[in-house]
Amino acid sequence: MPKKNSANQTLSRREARDLDIEIGFLEGVVRRDPEYVDALQVLGDNYTQRGRYSKGLAIDLHLCRLRPRDALTHYNLACSLALTGETARAIEVLHRALDLGYRDFKWMRRDPDLRSLRRHPLYRSIRTRVRDLEKPSGERATS
Repeated sequence: MPKKNSANQTLSRREARDLDIEIGFLEGVVRRDPEYVDALQVLGDNYTQRGRYSKGLAIDLHLCRLRPRDALTHYNLACSLALTGETARAIEVLHRALDLGYRDFKWMRRDPDLRSLRRHPLYRSIRTRVRDLEKPSGERATS
């Protein structure tokens, strides 16, 4: 029977097995080099695809310690927090990602990992901020 990941994409048995093999390999790589950012990023994505959200969250927290000024790393952490039900913290980290320069608003609006946030009242602050950031610089509100 096919399995679903966080994006509600169905994985075939073979795809799930291949993903598990890749996860096992990357876990070994990361054990040998816990600061190998590229391997950590792929491993975190793979954990999420397999529905192992707590493990993905641990990887994203580690990546944020390694790359504290990286917008995409913080965006991914916000996704992991949302997937593990930590809504308020996810929104806080999403604001941090915006502070650091995350600007893929089209993806943010449809990213399935953020689905639970979009229904939360606190997410209004993100929507407002994104609308403001999308305005030409002369039209932005000053704070």
